[in-house]
Amino acid sequence: MSYPSDWWHEFREQMPVVTRWAYFDHAAVAPLSRHVVSAFQNFLVDASENGTVNWMDWRNTLEDLRAILAQMMNAELSEIALIRNTTEGICIVAEGLPWQQGDNVVLPDGEFPSNFYPWLALEKRGVDVRRVTAIDGKLNPHDIDAACDDRTRVVAASWVDFKTGWRNDLKMLAEIAHAHDALFFADVIQGFPVLPLDVRETDIDFAAADGHKWMLGPEGAGVFFCKEEHIDRLTPKGVGWNSVKHAGNFSNPKLDLKPTASRYEGGSYNMAGLLALHASLSEFSWIGVDHLNQRLRDVSDELCEKLQSADVTVISNRSDAHWSGIVSCDIPGVSPGRFRKQMLNRHVALNHRAGYVRLSPHVYTSTEDIERLIDGIEVLRESESAG
Repeated sequence: MSYPSDWWHEFREQMPVVTRWAYFDHAAVAPLSRHVVSAFQNFLVDASENGTVNWMDWRNTLEDLRAILAQMMNAELSEIALIRNTTEGICIVAEGLPWQQGDNVVLPDGEFPSNFYPWLALEKRGVDVRRVTAIDGKLNPHDIDAACDDRTRVVAASWVDFKTGWRNDLKMLAEIAHAHDALFFADVIQGFPVLPLDVRETDIDFAAADGHKWMLGPEGAGVFFCKEEHIDRLTPKGVGWNSVKHAGNFSNPKLDLKPTASRYEGGSYNMAGLLALHASLSEFSWIGVDHLNQRLRDVSDELCEKLQSADVTVISNRSDAHWSGIVSCDIPGVSPGRFRKQMLNRHVALNHRAGYVRLSPHVYTSTEDIERLIDGIEVLRESESAG
C-alpha cells in the first residue's frame, strides 16, 4: 500500500492523548489508540453478553497476531510465542537452558532489570554472570568478545539502551556469541517495531518484547521469538494445557509438546490484552516498518535540532548506526526530576533516567508537541532566573 508523506496525520487522529498532552514518554508506557480501546471494548461486551461462545473467534485473531509479528520480524510462525511481557521471554531462555556449573553469561552493565535478574538468579546454579562496562549505554562489541570464553553459553543485550537510546548492532553481537559457540538473546522492547528487525539477517537466537511501549499496546501482552532450531533445546517451565499438540482435549493425559514456540504459552492467554495488541499492530503492518522508521527518524531529528537551538545538550548518539526513538538530554542547571514535574503541569509528559531528561516521541508526534516542550524549557529558565 502506498502512503502520502503526511500519512501520520491520520494516525495521530487515532490517538486521544494528543487532545491534552504532548506525549514524550513512549519508552515508559505508551498511550492507547482508539483502535486499541475499541478492541478492548468489543471484547468486554462480547464476553459479558456471550461468555465464551465466540472464544474460537478470539483465538483465530490471536493466530493472525502471530502472523503479523512473524511478518514484521521476518520469522516463521513456528518461532513466535505470545507471552505476557519481556521478563517472561527472558525467563523462558534463562530457566530453560541446560546449564552446568562453571558456565557463564555475558551482558552489558546497566541493563534494565528484566534483562539482568533472570541471569543473576542462575548464580545459585554455579553460573557466572559477567557484566561488561557500557558508559551511557554505549556498548563496545569488542568488550563483549573479550569477556567470552569457551564456557560462555549466552550473550544477552538490549537492542536499545533504555537510558540514552544507544542502539546496538544485533548482527555483530550475534556473530560474537556464535564465534564462541554461545547463543544470543536480544531484549527488543525499546525498538520493535518502529526500528526494522530482521531475525534472519541479524541471526539472533532469541528475542522478547512487551507491547506497551513502541507497539502502542497494553501492558501484559508481548512476543517471544525463538529460532526454530532451539525450540527443543529449551525445557518449558510453565507447561500447561496449551503447551501440547492436543490442546483443548482435556481427557488426553499425554505430555506431547507442540513442536513450535507456542509450547511456551502454557495456559490461558491474556485474551483482552492480546486482542488489543492485535488492533495496534494491524495498523502498523498496513503502514509498514519502513514508513514508521523514517517518520520516527524525522520526528526525533526535529526534536534534537530544536533542543540544541534551545541550548540543551543532546546526550543520545544520533548516527545512522546507533540512533533510536529515545532522546536523552541535559539541561544545564535543571534537575531532571523537577523538570519532569513542572512539565507535567504544562501537559507535557516525559521522564528521566540516569541523571538525564529522557524524551521518547512516536510517529504521531507533531511539531506543535515539540514546540510546547521547548516553550516549557524557556519558561522554566525564566522562572529560575527570576528566582
